[in-house]
Amino acid sequence: MSDSMARLRRKISTASDLQSVVRTMKAMAASSVEQYERSVLALRDYYHTIELGLSASFRTNHVANAVIPNASDTESKGISAIVFGSDQGLVGQFNDVIADYTIETLSAFPGSQSVWAVGERVHGRLAESGLPLQGLFQVPSSAKAIVPLVGRIQIECFAQRIKEDSATLHVFHNRPQLGSLYEPIHQRLLPLDMQWQQNLSQIPWPTKKLPEVLGSDQVSLQALIHEYLFISLFSACAESLASENSSRLAAMQRADKNIDELLAALQTNFHRQRQGSIDEELFDVVSGFEALHLRVSD
Repeated sequence: MSDSMARLRRKISTASDLQSVVRTMKAMAASSVEQYERSVLALRDYYHTIELGLSASFRTNHVANAVIPNASDTESKGISAIVFGSDQGLVGQFNDVIADYTIETLSAFPGSQSVWAVGERVHGRLAESGLPLQGLFQVPSSAKAIVPLVGRIQIECFAQRIKEDSATLHVFHNRPQLGSLYEPIHQRLLPLDMQWQQNLSQIPWPTKKLPEVLGSDQVSLQALIHEYLFISLFSACAESLASENSSRLAAMQRADKNIDELLAALQTNFHRQRQGSIDEELFDVVSGFEALHLRVSD
């Protein structure tokens, strides 16, 4: 075997090994996407139940007014933001997209700002822009790890928000989209103003019987608001992780396609050289046979 054919065979072997790794990573990304999407879907019914509970509670106006601040009280105060990013590789512009969107969106808000980042890479990207970063959270590695993360966010961010008397709390993350990988979005979680209350109070009750709130109205409302904030943060994190793995899945699919094309080209080149080598050997055999035949005839 010639040196060029040996080099081609080594390249084919290396490309085949790389394709096995890529296909394994592609399968893992697809499995992760499904895991986080199932987590989001599983919360929808519970989220709707919480909305119905809030709608029932807001029918008692004196309770709502005691908990929900007036919008005019929040206009001159600052803003807090939580930004979900990724710490894994092979996600393309995932962190840059959400960081640029966050920077552009926050530039339109007056007053002081406090930002928490979920993920070291997006944290570094936001730090480069000069945003006032207050803390860093690690990106969860599974759906089960989202719950403890949300608990830490609620404790740290909400406590800091109360300490600084911030008016609004926004969450920034990438959301999966049909026909594209993802798109950056943001949601205002706090304050729970009168417009938010009005929107929830207009949700139609699913039965003909009017709802009743058992126990203390204020305690029930505060518990429902706590669950509402928890679900909102959980969904934001799960959607961000689903988007991250969708981006990685798309990258692995492109890599798999490129390796297929490379393998096809290498194998074609290898077969061509091998056929040329066989033709050369046959030509040598035929030439040797003819020379021997002529010598015998002489």
